[in-house]
Amino acid sequence: MFAIIALLDKKTENLIKEIWQDLRKQSISFYAEEVEDRKPHITIASYNHLDKDEMIQSMDQFYDSTFQVEITFNSLGTFLNSGTLFLSPTMSTSLSNLHRTHHDFFKRFNDNPDSLYLPGKWVPHCTLANRLSHDKLCEAFKNCSKKLSTIDARITEVALIETILTDGRCIAAPEVYSKKLLSNTIEV
Repeated sequence: MFAIIALLDKKTENLIKEIWQDLRKQSISFYAEEVEDRKPHITIASYNHLDKDEMIQSMDQFYDSTFQVEITFNSLGTFLNSGTLFLSPTMSTSLSNLHRTHHDFFKRFNDNPDSLYLPGKWVPHCTLANRLSHDKLCEAFKNCSKKLSTIDARITEVALIETILTDGRCIAAPEVYSKKLLSNTIEV
């Protein structure tokens, strides 16, 4: 499987990694260590199969004129019955446009009509912990809600990752290719 992910500015990336480490130190979640090469991100699209070379060439073409996107994380949430805790950005016009225009341009690669990352189904989020029991989810929520406040961030890069599965679980997500976005940010 493959995914296109939005990577965040270094300050925000480091802040989220600190949250991951804090949850690990308290034995609440080991999310950061479960997958080799994991980086804080927002998934834009997922694909079961694709021609990597064609995708890379298309990413170069499409993202060559794409600007960084300012986002604001101001929600802490969970997907029902998932044991997942995440930060959710406000759905701004620029974030929505990034997602929509990606899917318009790359529609020929869409091989999963049930993907949760398609327009109309997408809930943009940055995962803090997953596969938690109800008690651990409550602990993680309490911990994060005490420590976090609004985070102003930027999507500075997009990357193609390949997910490596063992027994149905992702064990690695190496970056196949990444493209930095233009540094003049789009207003939110």
